Amino acid sequence: MDLGRIGIWTYHLNFQPGSKVREVAAELEELGYGALWVGEAVYREPLTSAGFLLAATNRMVIATGIANIWARDPFTMTAAQLTLSEAYPERFLLGLGVSHARLVEGIRGHQYQQPFTAMRRYLDGMDEAARHYRATKPAAPPPRVLAALGPRMLALAAERAQGAHPYLVTPEHTATARSALGPDRWLLPEQAVVLETNPDQARTIARRHVSRYLDLPNYTNNWRRLGFTDDDLMGQGSNRLVDALVAWGDVEAISKRVKDHLDAGADHVCVQVFDAEPHGLPLMQWRTLAKAML
Repeated sequence: MDLGRIGIWTYHLNFQPGSKVREVAAELEELGYGALWVGEAVYREPLTSAGFLLAATNRMVIATGIANIWARDPFTMTAAQLTLSEAYPERFLLGLGVSHARLVEGIRGHQYQQPFTAMRRYLDGMDEAARHYRATKPAAPPPRVLAALGPRMLALAAERAQGAHPYLVTPEHTATARSALGPDRWLLPEQAVVLETNPDQARTIARRHVSRYLDLPNYTNNWRRLGFTDDDLMGQGSNRLVDALVAWGDVEAISKRVKDHLDAGADHVCVQVFDAEPHGLPLMQWRTLAKAML
């Protein structure tokens, strides 16, 4: 599977009709991005979306960042992974994660308990499901990666997956994650970016993104491990926190942050672009970044 060095992580396609999604995915592939990452949360179902995007492209990897383990049982997840991987060899990457209590309990009606133990048990279930799956399988077992931030989940990603897909992290976290994973596992961090050189405008856009995560322990605990304090988490987040998590400025500044991740041990960086329009398509930014980085 060839992810390339740079991919796109986006939720913006959820607000576009299918015809536009096909068009945009094909353009991202032509621009040279190695992978297109889609999430779950409260948007389109990610495995169905992955099939749609795979059909709309020819070479690019389609990855889930992430598929929520509470949303479907291990056999269903495994069957979907094997179905897509057999139909599109070496082009579907399953990213799995434990999500967050407010999404799992408040929206899906499940009990969010012991997420690390739940993930380990879920991986056991997937491995067992693969043994019972009777349809045509891909030539080789397809890879999976885990949404991993802390030491225990990173260790599990090294033990039971092809690697890790950390989200909302810094290059310093990437260096720590590489040490935890070892040299042979994939490390595929997400990096949020804003192509805007005016500090006030850039931070307004960046803060709109970061502030949505300030009440989620999975992230706040990780930021504290990275040296941020309660003062950084107050309100909508300090400038120090926002600047560390969201790269903003000109193309050179964005490219440098991506390079910092790669130099710290990332195999692939999926870039998530934000601009002043929350539900618009940042096509111009994707094109500009492609010229600079690909």
